[in-house]
Amino acid sequence: MGSPKIMIVEDEAIVALDIKNRLKMLGYQPAGSARTGAEAVEIARSVRPDVILMDIVLEGDMDGIDAARAISREMTTPIVYLTAYADQRTLERAKVTQPFGYIIKPFEDRELNLTIEMALYKHEIDKQLLDNQRWLSTTLKSIGDAVITTDRTGAVRFLNPTAERLLGVNGLSTLGRSLDDVVRLNGANGASATAAIAVSGDQELLTHTQKMIPIAASLAPIISEEGETIGDVIVFRDATESKRAEQALKDSVKELRRTLQETVNALTLMSEKRDPYTAGHQQRVATLACAIAEVMDLDDEKVVCLQMAGTLHDIGKIYVPAEILAKPARLNKLEYSIMKAHPEVGYDILRSISFPWPVADIVLQHHERLNGSGYPHGLTGNDILEEARILAVADVVEAMSSHRPYRASLGLDAALEEIETGKGEFYDPEVVRACLSVFQDRDFRFTP
Repeated sequence: MGSPKIMIVEDEAIVALDIKNRLKMLGYQPAGSARTGAEAVEIARSVRPDVILMDIVLEGDMDGIDAARAISREMTTPIVYLTAYADQRTLERAKVTQPFGYIIKPFEDRELNLTIEMALYKHEIDKQLLDNQRWLSTTLKSIGDAVITTDRTGAVRFLNPTAERLLGVNGLSTLGRSLDDVVRLNGANGASATAAIAVSGDQELLTHTQKMIPIAASLAPIISEEGETIGDVIVFRDATESKRAEQALKDSVKELRRTLQETVNALTLMSEKRDPYTAGHQQRVATLACAIAEVMDLDDEKVVCLQMAGTLHDIGKIYVPAEILAKPARLNKLEYSIMKAHPEVGYDILRSISFPWPVADIVLQHHERLNGSGYPHGLTGNDILEEARILAVADVVEAMSSHRPYRASLGLDAALEEIETGKGEFYDPEVVRACLSVFQDRDFRFTP
């Protein structure tokens, strides 16, 4: 980069020549000299200097201050005033042109050099700041989200075009107005817009054209160097399409679950048609399992999972011959081994269905016991899924309470005594406690 170009505006030729020589000695490049204000404007236009040294008192109708004002309208070149007159009125006029410095005649080389360097530095900093402002302004005006900024009093300082469009306002007409006059939220219940958005970003915007638009909004404070909040930035977007898509997704999931439930019901009906003695058993087990899960405060997804798994837990019995299912006597060893295969058959049937839960694994494990005495794999403790441990207790209670081809109902009291006696050895103690609570505290009863 070459030496800075310095333009001289001085109506006394000897003084102008002296300044020119000083500039050369200080390492600057003199770039044009003018005697009048009008001439200064023309030369500045053509030369485009880095700094202008401007005498205030000039020949002609245009003095240095008027010339500085005319030049500043066309370019941002820093101007330093040279004057032997520093009266208050002159200084007040000069301030309006926002000069980069003053030098009182006569001056030393050191003073001239320091003033020029400070003017060059300040101009560069101002230029960088202006460039940053332009980048930020262009970015804010180009983004698809609405952006509004306010000062510490809540008055609007800036709106980007997206905010103007969503609000149905002209940006200039809103500057200086209260944010609550510009941004009207439905259901704010008297709270300010910033307070409402701070609580929840999901809001309904009442536009100035009387349209109601769902928006997703966020709020961020503007913090000064002293740590004080000096304003806020509110960013929001039209959430109409996202809300519509969200609702469509919910409807789709609901429809998929309905279809899945109908499929499950059909599979359940198919298996129970072959075994009329246990008709309704799976549904009753599912209902009890869900009640136990609720007492255990499991999340809703696990409850739904148990509903599905409980309704299908004996689906593998379609593999078991009907004469074994309906046999009015105890099963022999071979028949019992065939019956014990139903969890694995159920697993094979269900594993190809894309459930959002481990339904097939739960069905596979519902006859496992904590001490490893269950089947088909002899799993122990926490190797058995929690849902399967719940289903095991519900299955035992319902089976003992109901009639079977080979025996009459043993009764609910016997069933509850069985799980109480076997807790910790066969059955999960927490599940047993929850099951007992379902009957004793919630007065649960099986429906026919």
